[in-house]
Amino acid sequence: MTEAHSPAAPELIRLGPLEIRYLQKAGNGCEMGVFEMRVPPASNVPPPHSHRANEELVYVLEGTLRYTVGSETRDLRPGDFMATPRGSVHAFSNPHAVEARAPVINTPDIGPQYFPQVAAIVHAGVPPNRDHSRPTTRRSRHGSAGPRGGAP
Repeated sequence: MTEAHSPAAPELIRLGPLEIRYLQKAGNGCEMGVFEMRVPPASNVPPPHSHRANEELVYVLEGTLRYTVGSETRDLRPGDFMATPRGSVHAFSNPHAVEARAPVINTPDIGPQYFPQVAAIVHAGVPPNRDHSRPTTRRSRHGSAGPRGGAP
C-alpha cells in the first residue's frame, strides 16, 4: 500500500530567473524525485549536461520548452514529454514568448542539494565554459558537456 501525503509548501529554489520547487525527495523506499521547473522566456539556463546515475523525464504543463537530448531537439508543448537516459547529454531553453512550466522526474533522485551548484553557474551570468562547470562536475555525480554550442 502506498502512502499519500500533502507536504508543506515546497521550498522555492532560484537559479537566476528560473524557479525550482522540489515536490518529492527520495525516501521511505522510493528513489524517485520530482521538481517543478518554471522557465521564463529568454532565460539564462544551465549548459548542456548529463547525469551519470540518473534518468530524467520532463513533462510540459504550460508554455513551450525547447528540450534537447543528444542530437534530438524538440519544442515541447503542454502534454508533450521527453525522456533522458542515464549519461545522455541534455539541455533546455525557452526562446518562446511565454513562461514554460514542467515537472521533472528523476530516478534516482538528484536531490535539491544539486541546485546550489547549478545556481553558481547560472548566476555567473556569462556563457558557460569548462572552468564554470568543473566545480559542479567534481562535487557531484553530474557532468557538464562543455560550452553551449561547442565541443566538450
